[in-house]
Amino acid sequence: MQLQPKPSDYPRIRKALSFYKVTSVVTGVMLLLLCAVMVMKYAFGVQLFLFTADGFAHFYPIAPEGVEADFHPEGFDLFKAILIAHGWFYVIYLVSDFLLWSPMRWNFWRFILIALGGVIPFMSFFLEARIVREVTGFLDAREAEAAPALLQ
Repeated sequence: MQLQPKPSDYPRIRKALSFYKVTSVVTGVMLLLLCAVMVMKYAFGVQLFLFTADGFAHFYPIAPEGVEADFHPEGFDLFKAILIAHGWFYVIYLVSDFLLWSPMRWNFWRFILIALGGVIPFMSFFLEARIVREVTGFLDAREAEAAPALLQ
């Protein structure tokens, strides 16, 4: 028998669900940007720098193997920034995953499945829609059952 969330946790679950919705979309978008960066870097051999002497944005070729230390292009390395930002947003996504998973009393594999949403492209968008629909339906049904008892 699976444990059910406590009625006293319903408001906390709704707040965690709102937080999860935001973090899953942000993490999903950052992951798609990261995938685009990887394609540009490994398929086309370029990296993007902003605010360079050559203009606002400029693609530079990847430095040859062994001379990376000598390669110092001017400007802001957008690829590295996207990589770092996705990493931090993924940590926040894991926190939101935990904040929703814990009061919902789901099994550990559910936590792992939701966590994979931040590393498999497009998965966070599908999981977000599914989890929000499931949790909202669950909470609405439980609160509707409890409402007549509260009125008496």
